[in-house]
Amino acid sequence: VGVFENGSLTPLGEQLDAALKGQINKVLRHRDLSGKPGTTQLIYDAKGMHAARLMLVGLGEKKSLSPNRFGSALRTAFKQLNESGATDAVVLNPSDEKDAIYRYARATVDAASAAVYRFEQCKSEGKPPKRPLKKVGYLVASRRQLTPAQRALSHGEAIADGTRLAKDLANLPGNICTPSYLAQEAQALGRGKRKLSVSVLNEKQMERLGMGSLLSVSRGSRQPAKLIVMEYKGGKAGSKPVALVGKGLTFDAGGISIKPAAAMDEMKYDMCGGASVIGTIAACAAMELPLNVVGIVPSSENLPDGDANKPGDIVTSMSGQTIEILNTDAEGRLILCDALTYAERFEPAAVIDIATLTGACIVALGDQASGLMANDQKLADELLAAGTACGDRAWQLP
Repeated sequence: VGVFENGSLTPLGEQLDAALKGQINKVLRHRDLSGKPGTTQLIYDAKGMHAARLMLVGLGEKKSLSPNRFGSALRTAFKQLNESGATDAVVLNPSDEKDAIYRYARATVDAASAAVYRFEQCKSEGKPPKRPLKKVGYLVASRRQLTPAQRALSHGEAIADGTRLAKDLANLPGNICTPSYLAQEAQALGRGKRKLSVSVLNEKQMERLGMGSLLSVSRGSRQPAKLIVMEYKGGKAGSKPVALVGKGLTFDAGGISIKPAAAMDEMKYDMCGGASVIGTIAACAAMELPLNVVGIVPSSENLPDGDANKPGDIVTSMSGQTIEILNTDAEGRLILCDALTYAERFEPAAVIDIATLTGACIVALGDQASGLMANDQKLADELLAAGTACGDRAWQLP
């Protein structure tokens, strides 16, 4: 049950309190709960209801309530519930705004999925909660709100599954999540899906296409490079697709221009752009979106070796341009430029390139927003608005 900073309840919270003959407001009068976002208070064995616990969750100021703030508060609440022994919960819709039901229900699914996510695939002995939170219900005020709420839960589940897949791929170590493994996971997605086809180009096929830039990066690795191509055809036949291109460096040691040893283990995350593209395509297919989307993931490792790129080497990209490599740790642009040239064959309506491209972006923006650069301001505005709406913000550079 949501509680605002002034101690007032959400509309459904008020109805519940009336049914419980004022028991909630009686507790709130003690002011143990500030109502600040994410604060919580449990009430046990409230008279007149079957639930063993009633959790009050702070939502901040009433005028500042939004799906993002609601979801953020719920993440804290769900984490507590996941450790508390409560196996199922019901969330009261916090707003009576006519058109907001979809976004608040979506935020609930996002919050629940994020709160209970654990990566334990590589542990010899996993230690999950003994009684984890398994089921979350969502309570709305009327039957007319059921359709948008059910649609939100369906979409939210698809997006949560795609996000979970991206997180799992990112968290796997480089000795397991190789370019070949990434390709196999993408191919597994395409099995049995009529609207999704997945193909993988090997090094010989890339060589025939003239992808000298991408292939120059994989020369230092024993793992062969892969170009993963996922075509989701949910839109009208012939309509131009949106192309998503994701950097898939499954491990980046920097090559001959080797990185410092400190925190180099985190370079397994250099494939997060590719993982997010694979997760996005999975969500598109699960939601059966009425769009055509192409996902392209150039995948390789960047390691030092006798055959690796050297500073000063010159390679030729698929577009026929020559590139002088002054620092072999600038490998992301080398694999992405060939993938972007390959994307041209789909005649896309727009191309969105996603990459953990440079640590300088963290220096500029910290971990609060992703950097966004664009040559089309209309597309940039749409991406900025989408980021704000879903709580995953971007900031336009320069």
